[in-house]
Amino acid sequence: MKKLTVEKIKHTFSVKSFWSVFLLLAILVIQPSVSASNEKKSSGEKIPFRVPRINSEVKIDGYLDEEVWNKAVKIDANIEVSPGENIPAPVKTEVYMAYDNSNIYVAFKALDPDPSQIRVNLCDRDNIWDDDWVLILFDTFNDERRCYDFGCNPLGIQADIIESVSGGGDSWDAIWESDGRITEEGYIVEMAIPFSSLKFPRRVGDQIWGFDAVRSYPRNVRHHIGAFPRDRNNNCYFCQLEKITGFSDVEPGRDIELTPTFTSIIAQERGAGSSEPFENDFSNELGFTSSWGLTNNLKLCATLNPDFSTIESDVIQVDVNNPFELWYPEKRPFFLEGEDFFETRIDAVYTRTLADPNFGVKLIGKEGKNTIGFFSAQDAITNFVFPSLESSESDSIEIESYGTVFRYLRDFGQSSNVGLLLTDREGEDYHNRVLGADGILRLGKKDDLRWQFLGSRTLYSDSTALRNSQPSEEFGGKGIDINYSHNDKKYNFFGTYEDMSPTFRTDLGSVNQTGYRYIDLGGNYIWRAGPQHWFTWINLYAGADIGKDYYGNTARKELKGNVNYNGPLQSYCGIYGQMSKDRYEGTQFNTSYLNYWVGGKPAKWLDFNLWSVFGNRIDYDNVRPGKGLQLGVSATFKIGPRLSVNLDHYYERLDVNAGRLYSANREYIKLMYHFNKRIFIRTIFQYANYNKNPDLYINYVEEEEQEFLSQIILTYKINPHTAFYIGYSDKHYGNDNTAMTQTNRNFFAKIGYAWML
Repeated sequence: MKKLTVEKIKHTFSVKSFWSVFLLLAILVIQPSVSASNEKKSSGEKIPFRVPRINSEVKIDGYLDEEVWNKAVKIDANIEVSPGENIPAPVKTEVYMAYDNSNIYVAFKALDPDPSQIRVNLCDRDNIWDDDWVLILFDTFNDERRCYDFGCNPLGIQADIIESVSGGGDSWDAIWESDGRITEEGYIVEMAIPFSSLKFPRRVGDQIWGFDAVRSYPRNVRHHIGAFPRDRNNNCYFCQLEKITGFSDVEPGRDIELTPTFTSIIAQERGAGSSEPFENDFSNELGFTSSWGLTNNLKLCATLNPDFSTIESDVIQVDVNNPFELWYPEKRPFFLEGEDFFETRIDAVYTRTLADPNFGVKLIGKEGKNTIGFFSAQDAITNFVFPSLESSESDSIEIESYGTVFRYLRDFGQSSNVGLLLTDREGEDYHNRVLGADGILRLGKKDDLRWQFLGSRTLYSDSTALRNSQPSEEFGGKGIDINYSHNDKKYNFFGTYEDMSPTFRTDLGSVNQTGYRYIDLGGNYIWRAGPQHWFTWINLYAGADIGKDYYGNTARKELKGNVNYNGPLQSYCGIYGQMSKDRYEGTQFNTSYLNYWVGGKPAKWLDFNLWSVFGNRIDYDNVRPGKGLQLGVSATFKIGPRLSVNLDHYYERLDVNAGRLYSANREYIKLMYHFNKRIFIRTIFQYANYNKNPDLYINYVEEEEQEFLSQIILTYKINPHTAFYIGYSDKHYGNDNTAMTQTNRNFFAKIGYAWML
């Protein structure tokens, strides 16, 4: 078990004392008196729907038989916004809303002329998007910048998302209630969303929120239906939201969540090709995570000995002839909380760089026009990435380091903002500090300008600098990213400028390439048609870019274009081509290629995709031209409402003048069986095989390598933070010198329980 000492904690916060000053100043800045900011513009633009307060209890069961639903405000969502443009929807949808002191209640009555065609499956939360679904979203600050989305499929299985002008995604998980059922007329979904799951202004009297009610109706095409018509000549969706009012004097309550976890692992390992018994390692670890709503809209999170284990294993990525480090998605709950607060154009915050944290603290929230994000974590392992123009290298050492990030945003105008970002990682004889500003400037309904300027100061220890050929003294660098875009109903175009100096470092981020200046220009024309046409959307794109190194040499130039098509049977296809040249180790190479893809969802039980890339490639290991082929085939089969099977095959090869340099295959199989909404079993099999011709390589390589990974997990999940897992995983490895053998296997169990106070 990882151990924390008083000395370690004292050292952490003494090293980080200057961050306390930043944090204190930020909290003072965003602590005005009672906010009235969410009254903006709505009274002059849209008449809000009044949501009534109720006093009776509501049972969330998919039956709208309580009196509350007769008192609730009723809103119709009967406008198809895609693929049809603001036309009458093919089905009727009624939305009902009410609230009490603790929750906002939402019900959808989704009518359907043929309920037997409803697409619905038992699935894990956040995986409903292939089904029929309904969604309610709230812009609780009415600032047209950020929304909370709550969605359900017809069985009431949940998905929640945060949308923002800078990105967002489904990594956010709230605790709320829902249920649903299919009826003779369609389906009904009920939701109870606690105010403690939302952030909203502190104010006396009524509040005004932006909202939309969305229904996705997948048949021959996927119809998206909403509560209001969309202006496609206005690229700000949040600015067009309907308004609701009410929620007088509501409070989120104490908003305290305490989540202890216990993880037990039996890990067994042995060398490749060994027939010796496994070496056993038993570990039991207690973890604890807590969160506290300091105010309606500021949340403090802390964790000690956190369970940062990844429940689902990462997908194997083919790492052959790739000069840059691979990227993997973040899956760990502590870092996913408020993830969108730290998103910027330059990927300066990538929390997978924190490999084995002992403890962490985080503060996120919004007050009026001010947004704050802060986290700090102690890491037992320090990972490094050393970027350059033509490749990136990595290193990892077992020394403690302290990673801290501070983020501040100030809103102004309509959906514009300006922000500050600071990141700092400190270790023994080492630091990396990044400071910069960024912003979004909306220039009317169709245009916006996004920019970011960062500067870094870095010092490596003598041993790290010597081992990785890095400067031995402190050095600085800069990163710049500027983007202008115009988006309207038919025409889109953009221009991007990037400037990453050779000595720019973001050790808490994911910047794998530096030492270049780059300009990218492009535009597209869009044809749209209604749901009854042979196409619903066609996009024609053309662009050009050029990149130069810091000595003025052309490192890359290309002309590119593509055509995309969407049509009946939820089908899509496209082709992309580029004529390009890249410079690598002083030689210019032709890197032109073609890429095509085709896929669709022709039936409730089938989703498929096929893609390929073929053309000129660089043999990076041996610095010569080659001809490459990449091919991917994937399919998802829904076998009844309980079982789903995902199949994915990837093939890659590279030929040079002397013959086949290498070929690689990767297979991925995932089976999910749901006993009910809460209990399911997941099995994953992955296999990768690499065949290389050693005679064609300058340096020694294995002629053949293969690995096989398997994982099986039984899950009982009550909500995102209360769950029990028990499972098994193993790995087999072999090459031309050793037979395929099992090198490790793990038995594990984890339980976590969230107390809401």
